[in-house]
Amino acid sequence: LLKYSRDAYVFQTSRLAFIAGSRLWSYSHLYTATLDPAPVGVSFEFFAFPSYFTNVTATNQCLKNFQEVTGTWPPIRIGGTTQDRAKYDASTSAYVVYSVAAPTDAPANLTFGPSFMSLAATYPGTVVVGLNRGKDDIANTIAAAKVAKDRMKNLLAIELGNEPEYYTKDGQPIALKAGTWDPPTDANSQNNWILSVGEALSSKNLIQAGNHNEAPPKWGAEELIATQNTTVKSYVHNYAHHNYPGGSISGLMSHAGISSNINIFQADLAAAATTGKEYVLGETNSVSGGGAKDVSPLFGAALWTMDYALRASSAGIKRTYFHHGTVGLCYYCWWGRYSMGAPYYGAYAATTAMAGGSYISALDDGTTGGAVYVVYDADGRPRKLVLYNSEYYSGSGTRGNQTFALEGLVGGSVSVKRLSAASAGTRVDTGGVVTFGGKTFAQGTCVEGGSEVVEVVNVVDGKAAFVVAATEAVVLFLE
Repeated sequence: LLKYSRDAYVFQTSRLAFIAGSRLWSYSHLYTATLDPAPVGVSFEFFAFPSYFTNVTATNQCLKNFQEVTGTWPPIRIGGTTQDRAKYDASTSAYVVYSVAAPTDAPANLTFGPSFMSLAATYPGTVVVGLNRGKDDIANTIAAAKVAKDRMKNLLAIELGNEPEYYTKDGQPIALKAGTWDPPTDANSQNNWILSVGEALSSKNLIQAGNHNEAPPKWGAEELIATQNTTVKSYVHNYAHHNYPGGSISGLMSHAGISSNINIFQADLAAAATTGKEYVLGETNSVSGGGAKDVSPLFGAALWTMDYALRASSAGIKRTYFHHGTVGLCYYCWWGRYSMGAPYYGAYAATTAMAGGSYISALDDGTTGGAVYVVYDADGRPRKLVLYNSEYYSGSGTRGNQTFALEGLVGGSVSVKRLSAASAGTRVDTGGVVTFGGKTFAQGTCVEGGSEVVEVVNVVDGKAAFVVAATEAVVLFLE
């Protein structure tokens, strides 16, 4: 029996105990879910995707760093607002064609050619491609989808439209022609397009459906699934939702806030489970619109990234795609042309924690500032734990800490890697230092640096204690 306790919080032991090697899913009071080989993914804004892959040196190395940890290239998704501004042009040799007043502007309209799909096909991992539904030109979208299917052996799914609840506000023809654009109207449109595209490509399990951003239940998978017949569902690969929690840095990194935010997807997850289809966060990050400069690039956002990915996975969300927008104007991006972002370290820590795991459980109930996750192997044996102290530390005054006491440990010692920085406000891109197990990633290249630091804590009579500072997390490697 493995237990943990925290001096600052009083929990019922039954919430925190699990049986090593037992049937993990028999414990209904725990979040226990099956892990994807690479649960942490990346989303690229549609028009910016070619630039990330041809003009940003760090892109390949940052993605490869994850692959070296998990053995699987992280999944990527190409889409966003500009996918519903994009028209396929079979005659152009360019990846994308558009004009903007400033390099950091997003285009109001653009075209893309077959080479766009050829570039996506070079990525060693799986790819979700978002195509246009807003312009209501299904023939053009089918033409693009056929090229994607033909050229991309790594194609996982196709999206048909991005965040359709905003189509009326954005002046998209499909909504304006409909007159009334609400969840039932959108569901009818999605279902018709799913059938048309699936039949045109003769491909089942093809579409990433949903892709809403407003919180369920008004817009979401539960509402959409209720409108779908068996034939429509046969063309669906998975269901997706978008999410940008926003707020202050102290609120964003709060474990209780993160848990509450993930809980809004429970009904959608349950509905997706009835179809046998996966559920993902197809586009997400800290603050919408490229992020907020006083929140998104900070170390607190790195801790949010880590805890959010772990909580999502433990809730049954199969993959979480963190969005990367306009190159050069993207506060939440993990990397750019010249610098790294602190959130990359949180993503790397979460990836490390879940790497090689088959199952994950959240042992805490999500109502306090402390988080405990357990990652199990295929035989149900605990292999790693993550401990997170989300108490906010600004860098001024005394930095608090919390002791996590574990019982029922097997072996003589536990190895520890620490995700740490001077404060929640530390920014890597302005010269601040963030480390994970002593490791750093070079500005502009994402090449690993630093000296590895692995702490070793002795286990005595199956017990060990771990001190985690405020605004800090640790990954434990069990023998």
